[in-house]
Amino acid sequence: MEMEKKKIIQFKNIVKDFDGQIVLKGIDLDIYENEFVTLLGPSGCGKTTLLRILGGFIEPTEGHVIFDGQDILKLPPHKRELNTVFQKYALFPHMNVYDNIAFAQKVIEKPNRSIRKRVPQVLAQVGLSEKYKSFPKELSGGEQQRVALARALVNGPNILLADEPTGNLDPKNSWEIMKLLEEVNKRGTTVVVVTHNREIVDAMQKRVITMNKGVIVSDEEKGGHYYADKYVSL
Repeated sequence: MEMEKKKIIQFKNIVKDFDGQIVLKGIDLDIYENEFVTLLGPSGCGKTTLLRILGGFIEPTEGHVIFDGQDILKLPPHKRELNTVFQKYALFPHMNVYDNIAFAQKVIEKPNRSIRKRVPQVLAQVGLSEKYKSFPKELSGGEQQRVALARALVNGPNILLADEPTGNLDPKNSWEIMKLLEEVNKRGTTVVVVTHNREIVDAMQKRVITMNKGVIVSDEEKGGHYYADKYVSL
């Protein structure tokens, strides 16, 4: 008998109103442990807003976010067991690759010995072992995104959020970043990606949540609907 999947994230009736404009209209969504989930849709559909609510960067107007059975809406971002990779990388220009990644460990007061062990591990994971002394301005866009990914991974989050991680990249680098995220998922991390890149999403063979105008319009994997969730036509 197949073991029941564990719900790790639950969005319950999430509504978000920005100055009278409702951008999320009562989102109900469950994400399961060790899933790779893509939020897909056009600009303005609400996908990034939903991700930022999960990350703790904005609060919903209504609703609840449940993480592993606990309501986390009152927790600040640094207290949530997840990390976010942003489209604009947000690297410190005055720090080299090693120090950019180590910064995340210093924030949570990891000892130097632990940092010296952990940073090379994630550098190897993202394929940048030889670039540890380089500064952001010396890196390509794809390499900068890998540094941002390594910084998000260095503290071993249970959930990794990626907001348009391929938005500034060419097709080759976009595919490589998505495959890296897939490898992260295979190691046991739940991954939630926001994108509008339909071509890459179709090739990934993962769960896809399509959004439009503040609602979920489909929840599927390649080959059919997923978890038999409701479908709302556009």
